Amino acid sequence: MKNSLVLVTTLCFVSVVFAQEEIDDPAQIVIGERLFLETRFAQAYFASPGKADPVMEKTMTTDGSLKGPFTGKSMNCRACHMVDEFADQATAGMRTYADYARQSPIPDRGDGLAKAGRNSMSLVNISIPADEHVVFHFDGEFNSMADLVFATLTGRNYGWLPHETQKAIKHIAQVIRSDDGQGELAQEFGGSYKTILTGSDKSIKPDFRLPVEYRVDVKQASDRQLVDAVSKLIAVYVTDLGFARDDQGRYVGSPYDVFLIKNKLPRKPAVDESPEAYGQRLLGLVNKLEAPRYVNAQDGKFETHNQPFVFAEKELQGMKLFFSRGSSKQHGGNCVSCHSAPHFSDYGFHNTGLTQQNYDNTHGAEAFSKLDIPGLQKRTQRHDAYLPATDKHPQASSRFRSKVSRQRSGHVDLGLWNIFANPDMPAPQQKLQSMLCEQVNKSFRGSCTTDNLLTAAIASFKTPVLRDLGHSAPYMHTGQFDKLSQAVSLYITSAAMSREGRLRNGDPQLGGVNITTGHIEPLVAFLKSLNEDYD
Repeated sequence: MKNSLVLVTTLCFVSVVFAQEEIDDPAQIVIGERLFLETRFAQAYFASPGKADPVMEKTMTTDGSLKGPFTGKSMNCRACHMVDEFADQATAGMRTYADYARQSPIPDRGDGLAKAGRNSMSLVNISIPADEHVVFHFDGEFNSMADLVFATLTGRNYGWLPHETQKAIKHIAQVIRSDDGQGELAQEFGGSYKTILTGSDKSIKPDFRLPVEYRVDVKQASDRQLVDAVSKLIAVYVTDLGFARDDQGRYVGSPYDVFLIKNKLPRKPAVDESPEAYGQRLLGLVNKLEAPRYVNAQDGKFETHNQPFVFAEKELQGMKLFFSRGSSKQHGGNCVSCHSAPHFSDYGFHNTGLTQQNYDNTHGAEAFSKLDIPGLQKRTQRHDAYLPATDKHPQASSRFRSKVSRQRSGHVDLGLWNIFANPDMPAPQQKLQSMLCEQVNKSFRGSCTTDNLLTAAIASFKTPVLRDLGHSAPYMHTGQFDKLSQAVSLYITSAAMSREGRLRNGDPQLGGVNITTGHIEPLVAFLKSLNEDYD
């Protein structure tokens, strides 16, 4: 069941009221949620059915651990993408389908990997773009959400090694076929997988009766067809996760949104208006406000955030910095160039300088600039030496998809560089080439040859969504920052390095960042005004 959000407006104030009516989710989303929670698809269950996977006994946080919500079971999607499991815990709280660790723990397979390579990205609003450029994961590995889900179910996060893809497919299909409908999830979500996924049994309740396009004949389907059907349903569920909007698609849940409403400011781009143009139009209108109507306790109250529901002078100052492009003569954060409103992400890829700062802090000044990163020909000829492990190259080193460590010089995560022009990952290539070429053309960094685009991909990572950041800490793809102030400080350093020509493949948008330590507080205040009570 999904709660709708009702917006109440009077002449004096605007208030946001949650949970006024319940809306039934369609069956494909309901069954997608069931599969999202399923704990029998993992390798640990294949190896020892019914036996607890130790990794599930605890939920790791940045400073300790909590008893896991799936103790006694094996890995599922929800273990890394939580919501209200620890909502009442002062040391944890709500999540927007993320977890609490810097990098999520993964099942032990004796290969030295105990954690995922990156922070668990929030899934809410992750699927907003509907254009031809949408790709998924921090490095753009997946062409669709269904591709991402399939790779997760059959990949290392579920305990499967790179050469075990076919074994994983066979196991998941067997779980679907053998489900007897007696388990806890089956009892809550309509019965056995065989009945629900086939969808033709007249005894199926309407809430669980899948539309024809989501059904699969469990008796007749191949193993791969079953896993594809499962992936498609989970993808539908994840794609449906979004922050509160009205019937015109305008956001309504945060103090920032209420500020726009109270001041009669546009909350989304006009028809055929680009996000960039909308951001600048909105900034111009905000700058013209002679007597801004601020948001205060009369306008709302947070239930899941430890902060007042406000948008006042400090938040407005931060907003102006966020939306303004800086120069040598004026301050500006230029944040909106990548975190474009109203979603606060462009869903593209950028090198913020974090990789270089981490590498240099570990291996010495200018170490990253001197690092030998192979060009296309060398990388292709020595695939296993440089690229990530896959089922086609299970012995590949994943050298440039590794966490920086003092013990392993030359190991670092280069993000999109690992995926672009990688023959093991053909699906997203056309989209990635188009995205990179657009960036290269905008920044006048040469022609769109594959070699040049590969260089432009170095240390680039997908732009996260900034809405409701209070429910997604720790921050950055490394999960290394506990506080928003630390994340903002990163850009002060990176922008300085970029201006001095010391940042390898730094994003050109860093040239528009001119902020000081004195701007951190208002920028953080603005970012917190994007929080909302996600439900």
